[in-house]
Amino acid sequence: MKFFTGVMMSTLLMATITSISYAGVIIGGTRVIYAGDKKEASLSITNPDDLPYLIQSWIEPPSTSGGKAPFIITPPLYRLDKKQQNVMRIVLTGNLAQDKESMFWLNIKSIPSVAPRDNTLQVAVKTRIKLIYRPSALNKSGPEEQADKLKWQRVGDRILVTNSTSYYMNFNEIKVGASKIDDVTFVAPGSTSLYRLPTGGTSIQVEFKIINDYGGIGVTHVARL
Repeated sequence: MKFFTGVMMSTLLMATITSISYAGVIIGGTRVIYAGDKKEASLSITNPDDLPYLIQSWIEPPSTSGGKAPFIITPPLYRLDKKQQNVMRIVLTGNLAQDKESMFWLNIKSIPSVAPRDNTLQVAVKTRIKLIYRPSALNKSGPEEQADKLKWQRVGDRILVTNSTSYYMNFNEIKVGASKIDDVTFVAPGSTSLYRLPTGGTSIQVEFKIINDYGGIGVTHVARL
């Protein structure tokens, strides 16, 4: 009860705040790849601090699709004591396409405890990372190996990328000539994405980098418009 009392008190003390402390749990990855031939995927959460946290996790479908994500995550809500680590397990509970990847959002909220008389606001931090389901038939390859199959074309003052592969292509950067495109995201399997060309982006050469399964940045790929 003291833990939850601390969380409630942190809200009540907002009028007399003297400092702000941000949650400091460490999430063991920037994305989760759920291999279709496995029974589950996992993700570690580590608490390096000297105070406990309340950890809440849930999975959502992409914002445009609606519905409910066909996964359960355990435990969905738990206390993570100081200097401890917990492994959350993700289990598929429904059917997904077996000829292409599917992407969802894994949300993790960490709420730090606070002493009842501590004149400090402890801020809850929500982190959202990608959960990508990869069917077993696609395990022999990956986005990096398929990236050169992307097609690029200029459409007015924008650039259109077409992904005919079965993999999500998460971009680290896209450059047209020497000019970098702002706010690059990803292109889904069998889909397209449209980005505004940067000022001075008149070159016919495109350079781009893909984020790999481990959150690292891949090699530079070169294509022509």
